[in-house]
Amino acid sequence: MKQMNLLQAINSALDLAMAQDERVLCFGEDVGAFGGVFRATSQLQQKYGQQRCFNTPLTEQGIIGFANGLAAQGQLPVAEIQFADYIFPAFDQIVNETAKYRYRSGNQFNVGGLTIRSPYGGGIHGGLYHSQSPEAYFTHTPGLKVVVPRNPEQAKGLLLAAIRDPDPVLFFEPKKLYRAAVGPVPEEDYMHPLGQAEVLREGQDITLVAWGAQVQTIEQAADQAAELGISCEVIDLRSLLPWDQETLARSLRKTGRMVINHEAPRTSGFGAELVASLQENCFYSLEAPIRRVTGWDTPFPLALEKEYFPNALRTLDAIQACLDD
Repeated sequence: MKQMNLLQAINSALDLAMAQDERVLCFGEDVGAFGGVFRATSQLQQKYGQQRCFNTPLTEQGIIGFANGLAAQGQLPVAEIQFADYIFPAFDQIVNETAKYRYRSGNQFNVGGLTIRSPYGGGIHGGLYHSQSPEAYFTHTPGLKVVVPRNPEQAKGLLLAAIRDPDPVLFFEPKKLYRAAVGPVPEEDYMHPLGQAEVLREGQDITLVAWGAQVQTIEQAADQAAELGISCEVIDLRSLLPWDQETLARSLRKTGRMVINHEAPRTSGFGAELVASLQENCFYSLEAPIRRVTGWDTPFPLALEKEYFPNALRTLDAIQACLDD
């Protein structure tokens, strides 16, 4: 085990994947000698050469179009979109090409070897164009997988699994945690399963669900609730598409109450899908309506970033309100 921050864990995963399979290529804006804007690909070009780790033009649509072509030819491209806010110029390539390539060819061709990495979310005072959480747009797209890690150990295991998965994966990295999250990470190769949530804490009174950086928030809220005698079950969703309905439903049937926390705006956020699906399947186990604690339905504000975040206090308020229902 070695202490790593989230960036170092991402770099370690890429290094291992490139060392073990020469088909793995890393590319994007400034990812070569510069190592990317956050240095996630630092030293990879020096180690594996310019043919396997290289810069692209500043064109997100071109990056993903090129990645689709490589994946269709059997390569394992790991394409970086420098900020998730700028993934939208590539939306057509991801939604209409990446996600549908296998289906439209009748399984004769696929781009399943493609992994798209992108820093996402707020927490670095990036303002409205460098702080968005666009995961819900892509969870509406059959043919993709969407993954968000919560800490360095998870990031490495999930990224290695994503690179080796037979389906195209969108891997969103909470930039708020890049250097703030530090923990022990195995130096050797390992993988965490995609599509499987993780129960981090057992509880009896209420279930708290989040992904990415917001997992820390619900853990803080659970600690505060414990001081009030409230027992919280804490779940990291990890994979949003596909998401682990069985684990969440089992927990909800046990506690009868749930709070879902996510950083993206409330309206049509992925929490709404969780609520709808779980209430369809667990209605008779509910003791209260499922509550959501989310970002606001506004552009991400620079000056009011702290007020925008669905923090532990807002989560604790939701927990108490749910228990009072």
